[in-house]
Amino acid sequence: MLDAVDAALMRALQGDGRATFQALADGVGLSRTAVRARVRQLVQSGAIRIVGVLHTGVLGMEALGHVSFTVNGPVGPLMNKLGEREAVTFAALTAGRCQAVAQVRVADDRALSAELGELRALPGVEHVEVFRAGAVFRDSHSNVRQLRDIELDALDWRLVRRLLVDGRASYADLARQVGLSQAAARSRVVRLLESGVVHVTALVEPTALGANEQLGLGVHCRGDAEALAAHLATVDGISFLASGFGRYDLVATLTAPDRCRLVELLETVRATAGVGPVETWEHLSVRKERRGGEHLVDWPDAAGAPE
Repeated sequence: MLDAVDAALMRALQGDGRATFQALADGVGLSRTAVRARVRQLVQSGAIRIVGVLHTGVLGMEALGHVSFTVNGPVGPLMNKLGEREAVTFAALTAGRCQAVAQVRVADDRALSAELGELRALPGVEHVEVFRAGAVFRDSHSNVRQLRDIELDALDWRLVRRLLVDGRASYADLARQVGLSQAAARSRVVRLLESGVVHVTALVEPTALGANEQLGLGVHCRGDAEALAAHLATVDGISFLASGFGRYDLVATLTAPDRCRLVELLETVRATAGVGPVETWEHLSVRKERRGGEHLVDWPDAAGAPE
């Protein structure tokens, strides 16, 4: 059973997955040894995975579309097809105005248009509607930090691949993996982190926190949508938030342990200054959820990664 200290450690590791045990201990008021044991238990129990999340801009995946589907007949066949598509990073069967939603990440608007054309031809699809994200303010499965200009070589990509699997791999382990000195490996990893190429974070298993309820939101804004999004991104319980254009000004996902908390979160959003009408849809079943850069783990040669 997770307690308040475990929850605090999870939050700290979500912010910095490579935080030292001493820094974590100082934050929760326990000994370094006790914190090390707690973190190990959280990982071994499957409550969290501490991994590197690649900035999608590094892969040239600059266009993000949130797609709503109107479906005639059973939705299951569509969900199976969405699960197979490389461009689809998230797909869920929903209750509400539409019967399914998906997130699509591709290189540019031309590629997004082509992908939408193929999505319209999938089984049972009568209509698709797209929200084109302009800026992502929060995403529990992708790195949304600013990406600085940086040139990556084969050794950098090998370090990235290792971090995607084990975000807390020691510098000694990373050095052995790529054939560098420990100091050289550390210098490269710090550069990758500070440039925004990769962010090490704790991915929390929702059931570990009892977070079994998810609700999608389409928000109409009064005034500056970017400023409103920046404010809403600080609300605990919002797991995804993007501004853009289409049917809505903002699209978000709320995650909560139960229906009562979900309603509280929704009311918090509705009561926020600048929020206009809010449309909702419930995620009944999540078919696919992939974090940024995950497919790199399967590449046989990191030196072949895009530069």
